[in-house]
Amino acid sequence: MQTLTVGEIMTSGVARARPGTSFEGLVRLLRRRGVSGVPVLDADDKVVGVVSEKDLERTRQRRGTAAELMSTPAITVHPEQRAVDAARVMDRHRVNRLPVVDEEDRLIGIVTRGDVLRLFLRSDAAIRAEIEGQVLPRTMRAQEGAVRVVVRDGLVLLDGWVPATADVPATVRQAWRVDGVTGVVSRLRAGSDPVGDRARATAPDPPARREPTG
Repeated sequence: MQTLTVGEIMTSGVARARPGTSFEGLVRLLRRRGVSGVPVLDADDKVVGVVSEKDLERTRQRRGTAAELMSTPAITVHPEQRAVDAARVMDRHRVNRLPVVDEEDRLIGIVTRGDVLRLFLRSDAAIRAEIEGQVLPRTMRAQEGAVRVVVRDGLVLLDGWVPATADVPATVRQAWRVDGVTGVVSRLRAGSDPVGDRARATAPDPPARREPTG
């Protein structure tokens, strides 16, 4: 199942500033690198804050150093975290970038809102194919065609019958983990499809095969 991590989509060559970097130095850095924000690192390369264009615009009258202008504490993520979780962190904290740090909080990359938004540009057909081809076979043993999958603008509808009650939350949880999914609506029921069973029970037997006479 495709589930991208932060480490797979982050940018490694990151513009960075030090606490003593001046206002003018920050402006030049952002322009030279073509970015809208930079992490601020201490002497051990640990992230202590982030300076954005908005921070510079808000304080341009008094100016100052990165230590005075940065937003702190920095909100960071780790490379093994899921990319979709990084998107939720950005949304919750209303930030456009997250420094990526190692286990010692040293900077190793950065992930931006644009990086994670590209995950949600997957076509509905691609999302449906992954759910039908990978999620359903791994989470349950339903008969082929017992579950209908409909995807519209990333919203997934699961409708049908699954073998056991425990299959319902497991299937919904795994569908949520598919990259590009924006929501999951479940109409799954445990048991067997009574209409399908009835149809199979009343279906006529195939015609008997006649042996040729010679």
